[in-house]
Amino acid sequence: MTTGTGEALLRIDRLSLKRGRNTVLDEVSLSLGRGRSLGLLGESGAGKSTLAMAIIGLLREPEVGLSGSLVFDGTELTELSESRFQTLRGRRIGLIFQDAMGSLDPCFTVGSQICEPLRRHLKLDKRQALDRAAQLLDSVGIPDARARLSAYPHQLSGGMQQRVMIAIALACDPELLIADEPTSALDVTIQAQIMTLVMDRVRALGSSAVFVLHDLALAAQVCDEVAVMYGGQIVETGPSALLLGSPLHPYTQGLRACVVELDSHELEPLAGNVPDPGDMPPGCRFATRCPKAGPRCTQVRPPLVELEGRRVACWVAQGEPVGVAS
Repeated sequence: MTTGTGEALLRIDRLSLKRGRNTVLDEVSLSLGRGRSLGLLGESGAGKSTLAMAIIGLLREPEVGLSGSLVFDGTELTELSESRFQTLRGRRIGLIFQDAMGSLDPCFTVGSQICEPLRRHLKLDKRQALDRAAQLLDSVGIPDARARLSAYPHQLSGGMQQRVMIAIALACDPELLIADEPTSALDVTIQAQIMTLVMDRVRALGSSAVFVLHDLALAAQVCDEVAVMYGGQIVETGPSALLLGSPLHPYTQGLRACVVELDSHELEPLAGNVPDPGDMPPGCRFATRCPKAGPRCTQVRPPLVELEGRRVACWVAQGEPVGVAS
C-alpha cells in the first residue's frame, strides 16, 4: 500500500536493523507519496524513532547492521556515503528532534544556527542568510523575529525553542520532513498549536512528512496515513481515519482503548510491556499480551496483508484458525 497517489517519494522495503544480535527493526515495508503525511504509532520500544533515525541517516553501518532497501526519490539511502548523505540531510530531508533544548547548541545564537544550513546548502551570503532566518522565525510565529536572531537558546521558552527547531528543519524547503515526537517536551496547551504550525508549513511547501507520535488523536488530526509498530514490526497500516476509527489488529485496538475522550466512561490500559529486543517471541510479537491469541499466533509470524482498506498482520483479523499451528 502506498500512502498517497502517484510516485512514492520514500519507499522502504523489508528494512531490518540490528544492534549486535538484537533485531530492532524487522522487515519493515512502507511507502510515502509526495505531499503526504505518515504517522508512526506505538509504545516506547516499538521501533518508531529507530526507523526515523535510519531514514535520516543517523543510524548507519557499521554502527548498526542494515539489510533491505530504503529509497528516497530514486536514491538508495543504505548505499550512500556519509558525505553524500550530508548533502541530503538538512537540504532535501529535514529533521525536528524531540528535545529542542538538548538539540540546539547553547554556545551559538539562534540566528547563527538557522543561518548555518542556509549558507552551507543554499550558498547564501551573510546578509541574505540573516534576512531569510528572520523570515523563517516570523513564519513560525516568533514575535520581533529579527531581534530574536541574537538570542541564545536558554533565553527562549520551550515553545519558542521548538519553533526555532521547526524553522531550522524547514529552512531549505526540504521535500521530506522527519519529526520525532515534535511536541512531547511541550506543555499540552501549545502542542496542538505547534503541530498545526508544522503542518501548515509542510503543506505550504508541498512537502511530505513522517511523524513519530504516541498520541493517536493527534495522528488522526495531522496524518493522512498511519503505521502502527510493535516490537520493530509493522502490524497495521492504512488511512488514518479508517484505521484509527475501526482498527483490526488487537494491538491497535488496545492503543485505541487507551485514548481518553470527552464521552469516555472507561479507560482500558494495555496489560504487559513490549518484549525486550533480545527476547522476542517467535510468532506474532504481540501474542504474549493479546487476549485473542491462539497457539498459531505464538508460533507462526502472520504476514502483512491487504484487508478492508488497510494492511494488517494478524491471524485473527485475517480469519485464520489459530487453534493449531501450521
